[in-house]
Amino acid sequence: MPIRVTLDQLIVKRGIKARDLAQQVGLSETQLSLFRSGKVKGIRFRTLAKLCAALECRPKDLLDYDHDPADLAAVDED
Repeated sequence: MPIRVTLDQLIVKRGIKARDLAQQVGLSETQLSLFRSGKVKGIRFRTLAKLCAALECRPKDLLDYDHDPADLAAVDED
């Protein structure tokens, strides 16, 4: 999938522990870990907003996209 989660880089840049971030935004460490690894199919906007507030960032700082023309031709699996 061309969408990549870049949360790890931001966690390192901010010098925060993932455990502390999870607690601050109300996620379990497992949920945060799954998001960090890109193993989730989606994230609620509210959760994304909480992450942005806690890290003082924007959604673009947590996610990146590698252009793939095939995305327009792909059948939606969800």
